[in-house]
Parts: sequence; C-alpha cells; structure tokens
Amino acid sequence: MAFLHQTLASGRWHTMTLAEQMGNIGSEVHRARMAEQVNEERFLRACDRALELFDLTLADLRWRGRLHEINRAREVFCDATMGGKAYGSTLESLEPYFDHFALAARR
Repeated sequence: MAFLHQTLASGRWHTMTLAEQMGNIGSEVHRARMAEQVNEERFLRACDRALELFDLTLADLRWRGRLHEINRAREVFCDATMGGKAYGSTLESLEPYFDHFALAARR
C-alpha cells in the first residue's frame, strides 16, 4: 500500500499524542474546505490525506478506548465531503472540533 504520508506511516505517527494526530487531521480538513469550491483536484487530495490520517489514528493501539469517537469523526468527515446528507455536516462545521485538538497539542 502506498501512503501519502510516508514518514508518518512508517512509525512517526504512533509517537504523536492523540491531540497531535487529530490536530493534523484537522489541518487536512481545513485544506479540503479551502479547496472545496475552488479546485477539485486539491480538494480530493486533501480528503485522501485526511482519510489516510484517520486510518493511521484508528490503527494506533493506544486509542482503543477512543475508537468510537475517532470513527464517528471520520464518518462525519465523509458525510461532509459528500454534501452532509446524513448528519447535515460541512467541512466548516468540523473545523472547531479539530481546532480544540490542535490547541491542546500546542500546550
């Protein structure tokens, strides 16, 4: 399997805290939002990167007790990228959720 985030997939991702991981996912969510109506290729690449980071986070055994939350965030992200039909979500509405993780990671 070819990873978009080679360095992270090779093990560095699993040295980060959950806040750092989710904050990084949030960066891709933000990139996807910025490209959503402007550049489809950029939008799709950001979505692919976000999904890869979600999957790396879900594979991190340290978060066994948080898998439901992480999986739900992934599901809502997917819903937002497909028009928000299931949850009424948008990429913009997801950003504050991920911003909290990014702020916690900085502390």
